[in-house]
Amino acid sequence: MKLTIGHLYPELLNLYGDRGNIICMVQRLKWRGIDAEVREFDLNDKIDFSKLDIVLLGGGSDREQLLVCNRLKKIKKDFIDYVEQGGVVLAICGGYQLLGNYYKMGDETIEGLGVVNIHTERGDSRLISNIVLQSDLFPLPIVGFENHGGRTFIEDYQPLGKVLSGHGNNDKDKSEGIVYKNVIGTYLHGPLLPKNPHLCDYLLQTALNRRFGKVELPELDDKDELAANHYIVKRFAQSE
Repeated sequence: MKLTIGHLYPELLNLYGDRGNIICMVQRLKWRGIDAEVREFDLNDKIDFSKLDIVLLGGGSDREQLLVCNRLKKIKKDFIDYVEQGGVVLAICGGYQLLGNYYKMGDETIEGLGVVNIHTERGDSRLISNIVLQSDLFPLPIVGFENHGGRTFIEDYQPLGKVLSGHGNNDKDKSEGIVYKNVIGTYLHGPLLPKNPHLCDYLLQTALNRRFGKVELPELDDKDELAANHYIVKRFAQSE
């Protein structure tokens, strides 16, 4: 049994150590005796999404997102087909913004993939904070670090979570991230997954079930990971 993880444009979209999310997924599969293959794709590479079980679209600066923008137009249909067929996607910060229709940056506009009918606009200041969410997907909170200039508006889509501490999508509606089919978009760096093993296993379980049918994912000893999660919750969310 093996999962194949595709990392899209890591030379441009790997801000704040987003590659750590792949390391976390690979290690948690390895501990369970499940093989993992990581394929990194550069801007000029052809991507066969049918061969991928999980796709990571990481964060990048506004300049790097502009460089990626033209390439996204060429993979847009294949990417949307992958999502609509239940493909698993983790999109972080700039990658999350690119899931939408557009990101308006003053006089410039980055065209997104249009996977979801959302949009982002650049704000007057950056939203920088440790962040804690309560998600309908899990009893445990989700924790991370946010640093973004964009304000994302998700309309009626399901958010990844409600902000207990921090800014979230737009610093107004207390929402953070988005959940659509098997896609999770979020502003949380950190990297995100090591301190949130429940979220990591959610992605792995979903990908395994899609590829192989119902798969039993053995539990791991997450004492250290959960201690880190609890520390962030206690320090920031429970002190407010």
